[in-house]
Parts: sequence; C-alpha cells; structure tokens
Amino acid sequence: MTVHSGGCHCGRVRFEVDAPADSLLSECNCSICRMAGYLHLIVPKEAFRLLNGKDVLTTYEFNTGVAKHYFCRHCGIKSFYIPRSHPDSISVNARCLEPGTLSLKNVEAFDGVNWEANIQSLREKF
Repeated sequence: MTVHSGGCHCGRVRFEVDAPADSLLSECNCSICRMAGYLHLIVPKEAFRLLNGKDVLTTYEFNTGVAKHYFCRHCGIKSFYIPRSHPDSISVNARCLEPGTLSLKNVEAFDGVNWEANIQSLREKF
C-alpha cells in the first residue's frame, strides 16, 4: 500500500488515501464524470482520511440520491465522493492526487451512460 495525498484546487480540502501505486482506475462517460473529467480510484472508506476542509464541503445529489458528490465551496473541485456503484466506498479523483505516487497506466473505460447495463462489471473489478 502507498499513502497518496491530495485535495482540491485552492488547498482547503486535503486528504490521504491508502491504495497500491498501480491501482485500477476507471474513467466513466456519464454526464457528471464526463463534464468534470473525473478519474475514479475507488477505495474502502477506511482507506480514506479527510485531513482538512470538512467545513468547506458542499454536497450535490441527483437521480437516485445514493451518490454524495462533495465539492469545495471555494474552488468548486470535487476531489472525492461516495459513488452510487459502491456506496460503502469512496471514489477519489485520481487527478486530484499529488503527482508521483500513483501510476496512471491502469485506466479502464466504464460506460456510465448505460449505467444499469454495465454496473455489475464495475462492481466485480473494485
């Protein structure tokens, strides 16, 4: 396991996450992930530690309301959230991690536009 550090653009939100350096990452094409350029690193909740910024996070929910999208209310960056696909986990935006600890060579596409038809394959991988 490697400790990866990350946060939002303005630096008010800071976190650490434990995950292998060569973790599998997922790039989803659903509307919110595509528009935000989100690159998923899904980890168990106990592997995630919010260090700073709980007081500056705002939450966005849509559709089923299961996913909890946390944004910094100052810079607007969503550096992590609770995904609908894995509600007992945290999805960290790998693009919000400091460079040098995570390999970006294991990126797999996920067809989130057709979420219901494809979710089982994603759940089997993470």
